[in-house]
Amino acid sequence: MTSTIETISALERQLTMNVAVAQVEREVGERLKKLSRTVRMPGFRPGKVPMKLVAAQYEPQVRGEVLGDAVQKAFSDEVESHKLRVAGYPKIEAGEAGASDVMAFKATFEVYPEFEPADLAGVRVERPVLAVTDAEVDRTIESIRKQRATFAEAARGAQAGDRVKIDFVGTVDGVEFPGGKASDFDVTLGEGRMLPDFEAGMAGVAAGETRSFDVSFPAEYQSSELAGKTARFTITAHKVEEPVLPPIDEALARDLGVADGDVAKMRSEIRDNVEREVTQRLAGMAKQRVMQVLVDGTEVTLPKALIEAEIDRLIEAMKADLHSRGMKDLDKLPFERDMFRERAERRVKLGLIVSEYIKRHNLAARPEQVRKLVEESARTFEQPFEMIRWVYSQPDRLAEFEGMAVETNVVNWVLEHAAVEDVAVAFDELMSTGRAS
Repeated sequence: MTSTIETISALERQLTMNVAVAQVEREVGERLKKLSRTVRMPGFRPGKVPMKLVAAQYEPQVRGEVLGDAVQKAFSDEVESHKLRVAGYPKIEAGEAGASDVMAFKATFEVYPEFEPADLAGVRVERPVLAVTDAEVDRTIESIRKQRATFAEAARGAQAGDRVKIDFVGTVDGVEFPGGKASDFDVTLGEGRMLPDFEAGMAGVAAGETRSFDVSFPAEYQSSELAGKTARFTITAHKVEEPVLPPIDEALARDLGVADGDVAKMRSEIRDNVEREVTQRLAGMAKQRVMQVLVDGTEVTLPKALIEAEIDRLIEAMKADLHSRGMKDLDKLPFERDMFRERAERRVKLGLIVSEYIKRHNLAARPEQVRKLVEESARTFEQPFEMIRWVYSQPDRLAEFEGMAVETNVVNWVLEHAAVEDVAVAFDELMSTGRAS
């Protein structure tokens, strides 16, 4: 069998290969012979169907399977012999007819790029740091108390944190608009559920008071009928209630899972939880900054096949998320692929960079490292051991932890070889950010 490889572009290749007709015919005959031993047809006992009838019914299917297998083997052999790393799947077509004893095929495909990762010499990476003190523990306890607050009627004007029951009606140019009217509506000042102008207009309102004020809708507001416009709202306050926080006592401790109500033990457990959360979030922020350094400092041509495959994955992930929220007929929704392209390109680029670091610096995940990550995750479950056993019985789930371990290894390697500057981060800022995935 002869073959040729042509370079079409930086990553695209075209392989022309031949498959021997005699080899295909021989394999078709062998498979039909094997099939005849078990095939069933009306009027014949199993294994007694004439070969002519077997061939008439099954030869086209068998021939297609044999030819597909032969072409795939020929492609794999040629790729291996030329030490090519194929990205995605090849597009295989029939080639130009030549000698009668061979069939020609063309396979067009992309290869993985060769590139140099970011030069870390002189690269500066900001690593966020935060030490948990009593102040952070106190603020966490205060947040917990606010989540468990009750409300009591207040004989004063409304202020931040108060819950106000109101009727309201909104108009634009004197005309009411859909969704601009409600009765006995609760607004908690400072929650940010209402537009800033609306909350500002409610400041200081007392029970029984009626007042009017203007509210400006942002240009990007979800309703195109209101976007960029100014509405006039009139509200009537029926009740103003102030929050009453539970005391820091045995009852609160028991409510948080401390069986004996020991307040000191409660604080200790909260500190442990805060320290664990801070550690995870700091690691997430550091990872984001390291990965951005790698992306910004690395030039690499991306295989189109990998980008398109990643777009497919992102679309399927969005469909799964929407389905979990109760949406139906998702296949009918117009998912524009370009909406996902930029994100897909970044993910593919990061994947290539991380793989290159793993290969060059032996940063593969170690079993004990993966085990530690699984155990840390299992700590949040009532039966940690069962959770650990479940993860190790699910290859896809275990692969997620292996991926986390690999990324941690790459991040740590970069931090060891780059110029790192520790930068203090505020507790509120850190806790308001999501963890890096």
